[in-house]
Amino acid sequence: MLNFVVGVHLIRTKMKTLVFFTLIAILATACVPAKKYNELLEKEKTCSEELAKFKSSSLDFEAKAKTLEARMETMNKELASLRKDTLDMGHEYRSLQAECSKIKSSCDALEDQLEKIKNRDAREVARMQADLEAKIIETQRKEDALMALEKELLNKQRLLEDREARVRELEELIARKDQSVRELKQRIAQALRGFADKGLTVEERDGKIYVSLEAKLLFASGSTIVEPEGKSAVVQLAKAIEGETDLEIIVEGHTDTDGLNSKSHPKDNWELSVLRATSVVNIMTANSSINPMILTAAGRSEYHPVDEFDKAKNRRIEVIIAPNLDELFKIIANQ
Repeated sequence: MLNFVVGVHLIRTKMKTLVFFTLIAILATACVPAKKYNELLEKEKTCSEELAKFKSSSLDFEAKAKTLEARMETMNKELASLRKDTLDMGHEYRSLQAECSKIKSSCDALEDQLEKIKNRDAREVARMQADLEAKIIETQRKEDALMALEKELLNKQRLLEDREARVRELEELIARKDQSVRELKQRIAQALRGFADKGLTVEERDGKIYVSLEAKLLFASGSTIVEPEGKSAVVQLAKAIEGETDLEIIVEGHTDTDGLNSKSHPKDNWELSVLRATSVVNIMTANSSINPMILTAAGRSEYHPVDEFDKAKNRRIEVIIAPNLDELFKIIANQ
C-alpha cells in the first residue's frame, strides 16, 4: 500500500511539471525558433500521454473501492458461518458434558457394587473390575475429547470476536466517511447556492461529490481564461473545501464534439479540456489554502457527454470530490 501511495504522489508531481512545460510552450509559440517550438510540442505530447495514464490510475481507484465493498460482504458471510459453527460446537459440547456425567455416575455405581461383592467369587470380581477399568478408560477418552472440543470452541470464539471487531471498525469508518461526504456536500451546495440557476449543479453519487459547472459560466467560446463570474464560483467552491485534507479532488475538463480550427493552442478538444481544467485548478490554489497535493487536473475532451441533444451541457468542468480510502485499504490489507 505504501508503494501505491508513493506512486500516486510521483504521478501527481510529474503531472504538475508536465503541465508547467505545456504552459511555457503555449506562451512561447509566437516567439521561439522552429526547433525550440517543436521540442515544446513534443513535451506537450508527453503531457497528454501522462494524462491518459492518470485516467487509467483514476479508474483503478474506483475499482479498488468496489473491491473494498465486495471484501466487506465476504467478511460478513464468514462471520455468519463462524457464528453457526460456534452454536453447533456449543450443542456438541453440552451433549458431551451430559454423557460424561452419566458415565461418571455409572462408575460410581460400579464402585459401590464392587465394594458390596468383593467377598464373592474372584472370577465375578475380576469381570466387574475389568468393566470398571473399561468404563474408566472410556470416561478418560470422553474427557480428552471434551477438552479438545472446548479448546477448539474457545479458538473459534476468539476468531469470531476478532472478525466482528474488524467488521465493526470497517462499518464505523465507512459510516464516518459517508457522513463527512454528506456534510461536505451540504456545505458546498450552501456556498454555491447563488449559482444554481447559472449552469452549476452539486450531486452526490457513489460516495463522491460531483460539482458540474457549464462552460458558459466559466469561459468564452474556445477560451481557457475563466470569466469573472465563473472565477467567483470556483473561489467559493475552493473556500468551502479548503479545510479538508482527507480528500482526492479531480478537476475534469469536457468539451462538445465541435472541432477547433485554430492553428495555435489549443489546437484540439483534448488540449482545450486539459487547459480549462488547469485554469480552474490554478484559481483554486491561488485563492484558498487548499492543499495542491489533493488536486488533479485532467481533460476528457468530447468523449464523456451528459446530453446527446444539448451540446452546451457537454461543455463543462466537473470537480469530483472523493474521500481518501487509504485507511480502509490498510484495514483490508491486514485481514
